[in-house]
Amino acid sequence: EVQLQASGGGLVQAGGSLRLSCAVSGLTFGNSAIAWFRQAPGKEREGIACIVSDNDDTAYSDSVKGRFTIASDNAKNTVYLQMNSLKSEDTAVYYCATHGYCSGHQPIDYMYDYFGQGTQVTVSS
Repeated sequence: EVQLQASGGGLVQAGGSLRLSCAVSGLTFGNSAIAWFRQAPGKEREGIACIVSDNDDTAYSDSVKGRFTIASDNAKNTVYLQMNSLKSEDTAVYYCATHGYCSGHQPIDYMYDYFGQGTQVTVSS
């Protein structure tokens, strides 16, 4: 059974930083794409970053490029999302997902089979 456990959300002031973690189990971590999505109230789910762990290929949405960094620790089966220069519009529930496609563009949710529970990120202005 594939399981994803996201953690690290919280309340932060605008301009601050947070690091989210996603622990993955139940699949071969190295050759699986892992992605981060977010959903703000009243908005559609947005793919923001993805990584293919065995070659470190990454892709980002324009909304987070240059501020967020995705990285993987294959020994720990964990993917991280380092979020810097946070803005109020980054407020959302953040989800990690796997068993999908990551190449050259922001991740698309229907291309991913497994999603974890979300972690809330709130950025105060």
